[in-house]
Amino acid sequence: MRNAFLHVPGDRLSLAELTAARLDGDVVGLGEAFAPADLVETAVLRASSLTSLIAGMRDAAFAGMSAAWIHGAGDAAPEPHELQSASGRRLRAPATRRIIVHDPILDPADMQRLGGVAVTTPERTLIDLLRWPVTLPERHDWARLLVEADPPLIGRAAARVADMRHGPGYRRIARFLAAHGADPSAS
Repeated sequence: MRNAFLHVPGDRLSLAELTAARLDGDVVGLGEAFAPADLVETAVLRASSLTSLIAGMRDAAFAGMSAAWIHGAGDAAPEPHELQSASGRRLRAPATRRIIVHDPILDPADMQRLGGVAVTTPERTLIDLLRWPVTLPERHDWARLLVEADPPLIGRAAARVADMRHGPGYRRIARFLAAHGADPSAS
């Protein structure tokens, strides 16, 4: 779903025109799009700015680093973006270095829609960032940025993790939560 405030290169204006407008200070880059420079950047706007990445993938939900950015972590969108299935069907994404697809299917309670775009909840996002393989060390940085953007998230995530003892990555999650003042075993 497109946001009326966003400019996607090739829709109304070309990339060259949008780049010139950015140089003039009229627009700023946001995800895969451009937004008016005076527009307040919200989670809905960030989610909407990434819709071109999931065009044709109606079952896709942004997860991991992408969801952390959508929820307010960091200034610039991550590379690569992370997706999961929002429907229960295996997600088929084009082969590209810009997208990582994770197999676990999302429980509806772990997903929300922001401007019509499916995104994992902040709690699920934090848990996934910490439990997914450490092959991308920047996931830990995104987890830290997400907690900085939403400090009460630590308590909500600890309550959620209390029910998943000994699942994949549980120790990494528990260490992170403990370092931020929460004890998942006490919830």
